[in-house]
Amino acid sequence: MERIPEPELMDEAEQAAAYARADFEEPHSRFIALLSEKLEALPATGFALDLGSGSGDIALRFARAFAQWEVDGVDGAPAMLAFARRDAEEAGLGRRVRFTEAFLPAGSLPRDAYGLVFSNSLLHHLSDPAILWESVRRFAAPGGSVFVMDLLRPDSRERAQKLVDCYAANEPDVLRRDFYNSLLAAYRLEEISAQLAAAGLAQALRVEVVSDRHFIAFGSLAVEKTG
Repeated sequence: MERIPEPELMDEAEQAAAYARADFEEPHSRFIALLSEKLEALPATGFALDLGSGSGDIALRFARAFAQWEVDGVDGAPAMLAFARRDAEEAGLGRRVRFTEAFLPAGSLPRDAYGLVFSNSLLHHLSDPAILWESVRRFAAPGGSVFVMDLLRPDSRERAQKLVDCYAANEPDVLRRDFYNSLLAAYRLEEISAQLAAAGLAQALRVEVVSDRHFIAFGSLAVEKTG
């Protein structure tokens, strides 16, 4: 099945509200668990960057799990960021978790480099996947860690619909529609491998399939030699 792109930004008011209210306990908890498992050598403290932070749930979960880290989330959708900032303040995490509106690859962030760059479900929104991997290279400090999780495109529309019916049966129509469209817009494993090779990241990042609909790419960037 050929990839069918979807809009890069999720900034409709109804859409943002649905995502802010949605129950992502299972996949988002799995994201943090896998990050912790695969990047077990993370230092006790540092600065992390969440690319495509959306309504902020992953950034807040990371901040709770890694209590001495600070997190900058970046997203291009103001409606999503409004919920992210509200939830950070309500959780008492506003000083450690901050959100910036920027449209990658343009825009400036609070820091030039981060000890950890992570991203959940941004890649499939991008018509040019190089934007994600170039951002990883740009913002990950030498020796810094990277963790990306995203959807995999199924073989057919029928398989995509079965995944929606299995994992989003009780969700609002807007979330079911978005999940279906996201599956059609996701990349295949061979495409992701080619993207990493083109970005010069094939040696740094390992790719694994971790569910019937998700892959992860993770690792550490090389420390640049001096002298």
